[in-house]
Amino acid sequence: MATRQRLAPHAAFTAERGDLFVGRLRELKELRADIVRAGLDTLSGRKQPRGRVLLIAGRPGSGRTALAEELARQLVTDYPDGVLRARLTGADGEPVPTERTARALLAALDAPVPAGAEEDELTQALRTALNGKRVLLLLDDASGAEQVEPLLPDEPACLVVAVSRGPLTGVPDVRPCTLGGLDAPAAVELLEWYAGPTRITCDPVAASRVVEECCGQPAALVLVGGWLAALPKTTVVDAARRLRELPPAGGGEAAGGPLARAFWLAYEALPAPTARMLHLLGLAPAGLADAHVASALAGCSLSTAQSVLEDLATRGLLRAEGPAGEGEALPPQYRVPGCLAAMIDSLLHAQERPAEIELARARMLERTVRQLHSCRAATERDDPAVRRRIEQLPRALRFPTRQAAEEWLLARLPALLAAARLAVEDGRLDTLARRLVSALTRALTAHLGPETAAPELYGLHQLVLDVARRCEMPLEKAAALLNLGDLDARAGRTHEALERYRQALQSAREAGDPYVTSRALESVAAAHQELGDWQRAADWYGRGLELRLTRGELADEARLYGRLGTVHEYAGQWAEALRDWRAAAAAYRRLRDRAGHARALAEVARVLDGAGRTVQARRAFLEAAEAARAAGETALEAALRLRLAEALDRLGEQQAAEEQRALAARLPAERPAVPAVPPPADGAHEGRRP
Repeated sequence: MATRQRLAPHAAFTAERGDLFVGRLRELKELRADIVRAGLDTLSGRKQPRGRVLLIAGRPGSGRTALAEELARQLVTDYPDGVLRARLTGADGEPVPTERTARALLAALDAPVPAGAEEDELTQALRTALNGKRVLLLLDDASGAEQVEPLLPDEPACLVVAVSRGPLTGVPDVRPCTLGGLDAPAAVELLEWYAGPTRITCDPVAASRVVEECCGQPAALVLVGGWLAALPKTTVVDAARRLRELPPAGGGEAAGGPLARAFWLAYEALPAPTARMLHLLGLAPAGLADAHVASALAGCSLSTAQSVLEDLATRGLLRAEGPAGEGEALPPQYRVPGCLAAMIDSLLHAQERPAEIELARARMLERTVRQLHSCRAATERDDPAVRRRIEQLPRALRFPTRQAAEEWLLARLPALLAAARLAVEDGRLDTLARRLVSALTRALTAHLGPETAAPELYGLHQLVLDVARRCEMPLEKAAALLNLGDLDARAGRTHEALERYRQALQSAREAGDPYVTSRALESVAAAHQELGDWQRAADWYGRGLELRLTRGELADEARLYGRLGTVHEYAGQWAEALRDWRAAAAAYRRLRDRAGHARALAEVARVLDGAGRTVQARRAFLEAAEAARAAGETALEAALRLRLAEALDRLGEQQAAEEQRALAARLPAERPAVPAVPPPADGAHEGRRP
């Protein structure tokens, strides 16, 4: 997930107890000079086509992200439109899809994010959003040029700082700033910051040996400093000796490498419960955890979990994230450092039984579902029943205000989306996975609204669709296709929506589910209606109606008769429209739905009026107005009496018309007008989506 304007010390090896940054003065000077260096385009006389790209290259743990963050801090005033950040590699070590990164950056810019858009459309939208702006774009942990190049802005005033393991072959005019170890004075200063000054000052020779054993690598020095701080009776000599003796920890680092040995030094000093929580944090979605996630994984109390997280952060094994949210205080969040993730994952599978891993994951997802339910409930506090449900929740799961719930949702959104992917990645849509996706969908919609939440909802439904296809689950496939089709329709991609609805209908019939089949039939009809294909729309609505009639679903019959009446109106087929609306009115009357009955009668009158049958329309408007009055629909009654007055005027009954206007005037002033019936379909007209 991208972030904007937040320069918190979440980057590698900026100390959580302050904004410590040591060394790298030469590299900073070179990077700043590279910003104003004449590029190849300038030298050839051509206008610079895009922003300058700076590359910081180095192994994980070399402090490459810390250097990028320090550069951003120094340049922030030069880029008044903000600093945007995006991590291009996930906690699992896999590259983040470009479309996901572009979508997150657009959201950080408060730019429109089209739901379901492909990569090319999203990256073009990002370039458009950056035109005319001075933005610093920090792309962290890029796996290669194929991730960076599509995100580069066309705006020359923008600056891109990319962080990668090696060169970005394919991105032109980029000179890498390659990092090795820290120089000795800076390395000792970093070690002293974590270990405390006394032992380092008393034995500078031993401190230099530790720096040599760590090859000046910042990540290793932080771990050794945390080890010394946790064991106040040990000496710096002990640290140097243990580093020479230790074998490497598993995963991701060359045999005997300094980071692996420093990790093992820190790990073996952990108390057993703390070590177990560290293993289990390898399951944290997106590598992010707070006290709720940690307590669910380890099966301990929130206070214990928070204490262990703080201890792990002090030891350099976790990284405290920057403050999230500007209003209600949120519990701190911690990140598993990317350079340690592979070793922690290796320990997880070596130390924990598969059954324990599955149980811990299930506890974490169950806790997440409960938090999402509480988050959504915070939007419905005016409902007494909802307030009672909130009061029955444990205090730790309640949100004091709607604002607090929304801030939590937005701050935790990257982890929540990763949790949804985690819940279904094993190829199943079991009860827990369904509940999690449903709870996240509802919470996003409740807080952000369907339009703003549409891009994230699209990704969730696409995730379900992928699993349903892979596992041959026709009912789940149909449901996902219907949801995706609805989002496509809202985004104006009606042809794409129609194709999804047709696929959903096929899957629903394969599953033999009449409810989903009916829903798909109506959706196909609505898509044709949106495209102005009235005949096909009427045909598909008719098929849906037949299915409802066979099942005796009277409310749906009434609704579908109304849909058919609307389509026939747009087609100018007055007789068919009149028949449909009269059938809808009869169905609402059998349902004892007075309001629905009055609205259907109003449509009957409108159709008669549009067909030029003014005498019959006069009687129908009067009948509909009386029905609206009986139903308490005063706004509808007022609009109908005004339409009745217009019909009476055409019939030359001016006195009766004035009486109807007088009656309407005594009803509420703010009333929606009953729209005129559209003309016959002799040209292009917009359809109405039901």
